[in-house]
Amino acid sequence: MPLRDRAMLLPLPPADRAQQVISALADFIQRSGLNPGDRLPAERELMAALAVGRSTIREVLSHFQALGVVEARKGSGTYLLRAISNATIHMPLALDTEHLRDALLQTLEVRRGIEVEAGMVASRRRTEADLVNIETKLDEMERVHLAKGTSGPEDLAFHLAIYDATHNPLFKQLLEQMREAFERFWDEPFDRSDFARRSFPFHRTLFDAIAAQDAEAARAETLKILAVVEEDIKEMSK
Repeated sequence: MPLRDRAMLLPLPPADRAQQVISALADFIQRSGLNPGDRLPAERELMAALAVGRSTIREVLSHFQALGVVEARKGSGTYLLRAISNATIHMPLALDTEHLRDALLQTLEVRRGIEVEAGMVASRRRTEADLVNIETKLDEMERVHLAKGTSGPEDLAFHLAIYDATHNPLFKQLLEQMREAFERFWDEPFDRSDFARRSFPFHRTLFDAIAAQDAEAARAETLKILAVVEEDIKEMSK
């Protein structure tokens, strides 16, 4: 498919070219409808669209290869391996897969501090539009949970809406990185519909705290959710 038939890449102003191209290309991939297994446009097309040199394009593609989101196939081109967005163009966390339980608990220990702060900041900064967005995601999470007994993707969407309400993009980037570390190993040993199920009611009380702009209550409810996650990791990985 010609590049002109896909999402548009706009030329960039001079500055930190590599970082800007990383962001622009991630945005392009997200908006263009490219799916894992699809081939990216050729280097020449990307160079022309972004008005940058071959070395910059190759630097960016090398960065994406290090992230594990693209793969260069000799004589064929560069292919998308998994979805990517501007929120996830960071280096993935390296976890000790031979000691998975300890690695996940260590990740959760770091995540706890950031996620608690995100809830508190969101409670102070949220707008009415943020509240509508968070509650919409919460309503959908509750609907799916009651219908199926589990609601993983909807749970993630709810928490992402809270991160957005901080109006600090670093919260979303850092916390998505933490969540990716968990999800990379979700099939084993945590492919269980009851994982963290006991945290379900605390999501509504977390929303209520954010709506009331009660930062301390938001902190307490977030800690309750993460305590359940920690307990289930320990229990299910025995």
